[in-house]
Amino acid sequence: MHDNFFHKLKVYYEDTDSGGVVYYANYLKYLERARTEALFSINYSNKKILDTFKLLIIVKSCNIEYKKSAHLEDELTVRSFVKSITKTSFFMNQIISREDEIIVEAQVHLVFVNNEGKPVKIPEEIYSKFKPYFCDTIKT
Repeated sequence: MHDNFFHKLKVYYEDTDSGGVVYYANYLKYLERARTEALFSINYSNKKILDTFKLLIIVKSCNIEYKKSAHLEDELTVRSFVKSITKTSFFMNQIISREDEIIVEAQVHLVFVNNEGKPVKIPEEIYSKFKPYFCDTIKT
């Protein structure tokens, strides 16, 4: 079984439309924040990866399904886990929920690239720290 990263957040006025419903694009921001916090939890950041390895983690694709609406002042949790991994990329599943109710489900394909934007092998040091969070399916 794999572990999960959890990130809690609160919906602010700036996140909503005039009816107090979260604007759809803001869910992408919530997912990004959760991925950033997941990196921090293993003692990395996007800046540290850039400074240390001269690499970036970019989003290649994102498949998102909006199931319910979140509203002003809702307290949400983003659960993230690595679903599968290759030599240069990984798929992260992320679920935004309000208590036990799923609001959004997303699968994000993330790729390590060099400064020319070309895919590169995930550094072993990062791979080993992410390993406890991998699902059982690991692709080569």
